[in-house]
Amino acid sequence: MWRHAGGLTPDLAREIEALGFGAIWIGGSPLGDLDLAESLLDATDGIAVATGIVNMWKTPAQEVAASYHRIEARHPGRFLLGVGIGHPEATSDYTRPYATIVDYLDALDAADVPIGGRALAALGPKVLKLSAERTAGAHPYLTTPEHTREAREILGEGVLLAPEHKVVVDTDPERARATGRPFVHKPYLGLRNYTSNLLRLGWTEEDIADGGSDRLIDALVAHGDAAAVAARLVEHVDAGADHVCAQVLTEGFAEPLPPMRALAEALGLS
Repeated sequence: MWRHAGGLTPDLAREIEALGFGAIWIGGSPLGDLDLAESLLDATDGIAVATGIVNMWKTPAQEVAASYHRIEARHPGRFLLGVGIGHPEATSDYTRPYATIVDYLDALDAADVPIGGRALAALGPKVLKLSAERTAGAHPYLTTPEHTREAREILGEGVLLAPEHKVVVDTDPERARATGRPFVHKPYLGLRNYTSNLLRLGWTEEDIADGGSDRLIDALVAHGDAAAVAARLVEHVDAGADHVCAQVLTEGFAEPLPPMRALAEALGLS
């Protein structure tokens, strides 16, 4: 389960674990103190917790390394530190992105954060290759199984590949698109890291414009009954993903647990 930091609580983490899901990914650039990750780990028994992702511009490597070691000492082997460069539109300091990633990973090395304890947000070939060389693997966001297949070819075997995919458990296509489109449109269709990746995958400027074509939304937001959604997630696994980070979306502020339960049942987890 991938969920924005603002929508995660210890109680929800316990429910997610009880449903049989294997990991909770904390989205939305969680704070480098990792207090939320620690609270979720404290509340659960064995589920893994990962960040998706700590933004390199917001938290110095030394600070997040200290948080990592605190959590690893308390919950050994259950935490994965996902880090990433973020987006040029989000910070005026965004310069030399690739070199900044390398420097950040160097600093994590110097602070004894192990390669196997960290993952890297990656979309394009260059950063995907870096994730395989310098971390446990890659956490691509806003992608399709076609991207997953290409990413696996770049990463090679034995490297973590954990793509995010948005889902709406709703059999009405128009309503499902209306629920999912805002989570694709803003901010992601205005961020060139994502739009460049979509164009590279064969989508057009027309697909990306005006909140995304129905075809694009259908590719990026799995919808239908729980079985149809589960089948779409399994496409990532068939394409080479180790596990898929399902971001369950609901209309308005509807309770997320009912679709999570339905999805767990369809996936044979519960």
